[in-house]
Amino acid sequence: MANVRVLVVDDSAAMRALFCDILDNAKGVAVCGTAKNAEEARAQLETLKPDVLTLDVEMPGMSGMEFLEEIMATRPMPVIMLSSITQAGTGTARRALELGAVHCFPKPLHTSREEFDATVRTLGDIVLKAAAGELQPGGVGAEADAAGGAKYRSDGRIVALACGAAGIETARQVLAAYDAACPPTVVLFDADQATVENAMRAMRHSLPCQLEDAVDGVSLEIGKVWLAHNPTRHVIVEAGEPPRLRLVERDPVNGCRPSADLLFGSLARTGLPALGGLLTGGGTDGVRGLGILAETKGKVFVQRPADYAPRDRYDAVRGQGLELADLRQEAIPDWILEQTNAEG
Repeated sequence: MANVRVLVVDDSAAMRALFCDILDNAKGVAVCGTAKNAEEARAQLETLKPDVLTLDVEMPGMSGMEFLEEIMATRPMPVIMLSSITQAGTGTARRALELGAVHCFPKPLHTSREEFDATVRTLGDIVLKAAAGELQPGGVGAEADAAGGAKYRSDGRIVALACGAAGIETARQVLAAYDAACPPTVVLFDADQATVENAMRAMRHSLPCQLEDAVDGVSLEIGKVWLAHNPTRHVIVEAGEPPRLRLVERDPVNGCRPSADLLFGSLARTGLPALGGLLTGGGTDGVRGLGILAETKGKVFVQRPADYAPRDRYDAVRGQGLELADLRQEAIPDWILEQTNAEG
């Protein structure tokens, strides 16, 4: 029997090499080509005619999700999404399955010999099943149960997150877990605008929920996420039916604009059900505001920093003796969804 021929599409040369190595070591599988973007992949599909395509979610230019949608409309074939934000059960994974992917597989974070061998077996088996038609578009088959996830219905609680550059990846993991009916969310960044845009650009096309930059007067509604990273305006929450996001001109607070202290403090003053979290970052902006939110019975948490990350915010929060959740990065997305789930 001929090997299943796979085209690997990923903008990272290192990841292309890793997955080529993994797939070429899988029994019954052979990599027939690689591409670094949708344009190259489009040409390769015509000339190589692979049996299965592996596709990265986040790529420059046309995103993986946009290319997946194009493939399903013009040349339907088994597509396996490979990304750090497509773990089974996340909103991003479900969106990929809705668009026609047959499986979502997380990029390996470690490459020890044991982990490499396990990935060879697992991904090789997925590719073979995809080629044999055992995994259907939409995840019908082995992936369906894993991607279904627990039932979620937002209780309407407003989520406000603040992070520095070191917390951006955590913010991405949180948003990747969101469904179309995600909690109304504001994410404030104390980081370079270009860095934030680069990190979030592809997510705008991969999430089932609405992801936009913060603008004055918008409604904080279920299914909407607003990104605050404009250094010329603070962002606050204003009570109302529905509550709204307001952009205000004021001097920096604790050297920061937008300021997490102002965002958390404004949310506390509304008296609305709220959840606030400080993700990893330098400085202490947001520490005082998180304390105010905790005093008004808001649910609050702080990210426990990795060994290499700044500890300023974490140490300052812990020094206040607040009653709050102390969470590692990998636990934060599930915790937020559990705390805001009306079905829980």
